[in-house]
Amino acid sequence: MKGAKSKADTTKKADSKLSVKRKGSDRAVKKSKKEKAGKDPNKPKRPASAFFVFMEEFRKQFKEKNPNNKSVSVVGKAGGDKWKSLTEAEKAPYVAKAAKRKTEYNKTMAAYNKKQSEGPNEPEEEESDKSKSEVNDEDDEESGEEEDDE
Repeated sequence: MKGAKSKADTTKKADSKLSVKRKGSDRAVKKSKKEKAGKDPNKPKRPASAFFVFMEEFRKQFKEKNPNNKSVSVVGKAGGDKWKSLTEAEKAPYVAKAAKRKTEYNKTMAAYNKKQSEGPNEPEEEESDKSKSEVNDEDDEESGEEEDDE
């Protein structure tokens, strides 16, 4: 008789575990949708690090030496190995370029943040443009119907 009870208990436990997992996955999906909606397309992009500045130049050199290679992973691995083998003195020009880009980014971010603190006028304009186009489309349809009636 103990065996029969344990089977019933395990099915109940399995059902309760499934229902808990479903609830958790629903919450995770809802949170990710909310986070994605908050991006501003006008926000400046972050500057490239010294490694990525190096990779820009390295990709060009690698393509010249290996024109038949189309694999991105091979280029990335070769660039990473090369970067690791460079000394600090050899990395210095890339670090300097990255620092220069970072200072430019900080200036543009300051200007962007200043605009945002003054008032979020740009997102409202985008929405109003969309609503205007929808209204204009409806007006065009209505005016076309009125002309036919006359």
